[in-house]
Amino acid sequence: MKAAILSVGTELLFGQTVNTNSVYLSQELNQLGIDVLGHYTVGDNAGRLEAAIEAAFKECDLILATGGLGPTQDDLTKETVCRVMGDELVLNEEALARLERRFSRSGWKMTENNRKQAWFPSRATVLMNDLGTAPGFRTSENGRTIVCMPGPPREMRPMFEQQVKPWLSGHSDQKLFYRTIRTFGIGESSLETELLDLIDQQTDPTLATYAKEGECSLRIASKRMTIEEAKQAVDQMTEQVTARIGEYIYSYDDEELAQVVAQKLIDRKLTLAAAESCTGGLFSKVLTDFPGMSAVFDRGLVTYSNRAKIEELGVSTETLERFGAVSRETALAMARGLAEKTACDLAISVTGIAGPTGDTKDKPLGLVYIALVMGEREDCIQSRRRNVSRAWNRQYAVLQMFDRINRMLDGRIGN
Repeated sequence: MKAAILSVGTELLFGQTVNTNSVYLSQELNQLGIDVLGHYTVGDNAGRLEAAIEAAFKECDLILATGGLGPTQDDLTKETVCRVMGDELVLNEEALARLERRFSRSGWKMTENNRKQAWFPSRATVLMNDLGTAPGFRTSENGRTIVCMPGPPREMRPMFEQQVKPWLSGHSDQKLFYRTIRTFGIGESSLETELLDLIDQQTDPTLATYAKEGECSLRIASKRMTIEEAKQAVDQMTEQVTARIGEYIYSYDDEELAQVVAQKLIDRKLTLAAAESCTGGLFSKVLTDFPGMSAVFDRGLVTYSNRAKIEELGVSTETLERFGAVSRETALAMARGLAEKTACDLAISVTGIAGPTGDTKDKPLGLVYIALVMGEREDCIQSRRRNVSRAWNRQYAVLQMFDRINRMLDGRIGN
């Protein structure tokens, strides 16, 4: 099956409503092994809606449509589908009875235009709606099928899960399994270079790279007759990918880096303290977004000034005067002082120049030092990533902090 997703509603074109339906349906169809070839969005205009349906059917044999099933004159989906499919609207008595009962129970008066929602193409299978007044329907003609569902996600999603998905499952002859691998420390172009021969030779499984805010993801997907066969193919490709770029992989389950670190700390019952300068508490904020962190996260100190570094962490005046607040020596002194003060299993510190001012010839914008102490093990890195903005510099420094903790926990650094 080849599918298209059609979203109907002028409010979508105006940007008044975010189109979450198309994202949801794409994900669901891919899980079923059904290829999505295109997304179409049109306003409440019969001519453009008809053209969109015809265009989609030139490439696809299945359309999932949402919206345009309401009672008003600009709700034109059913009438337009009838024209394209060579059908006519007829009254569905069951749908009308359900509609009348719904209005009766709610105490609202059912107006004449509400009866419009009980009319459907004569060959259609009606999809009842328990959460709203607009039923959906499925109709086919000459090997082409269109499924129409209401626009509100709270109505559309249950209808899809309960009535559309089971039907699609029985008509899909292949199953899709995919795995999203998350990496940090390697750019998208370098990632592709490392895997170029696998990407060039791909048939099934397929590989695709994605960049996101300082990190990269790799999606490995296979479509086979059974989910077991597809998973086995993805597992085999995953082994090859790991052999190439395993050093940079932090998750095989599409997890955030902070989430991976938080769970490891909880699972291993390891306590952590953080001393932040340039990130201003952002690391602590991200970490405490995850529930259960109170069991392992002892404290986060924002030691922004030299005075704070001296009083809270015991950094010496001599170190600050000789090397500066942004230096390897100061970062290590911050982490060591924090470890001694808190007696936590891990202590991490960060100091840098987030910008847009404060740089010097020897210390450019974006320069960051991150130090980590875990018992007798220590680690400190200098990072000079390109300066994008103050916000990006701070966010990337936080990602690096989580990466260093993750590597320390795995025994890859600090030995």
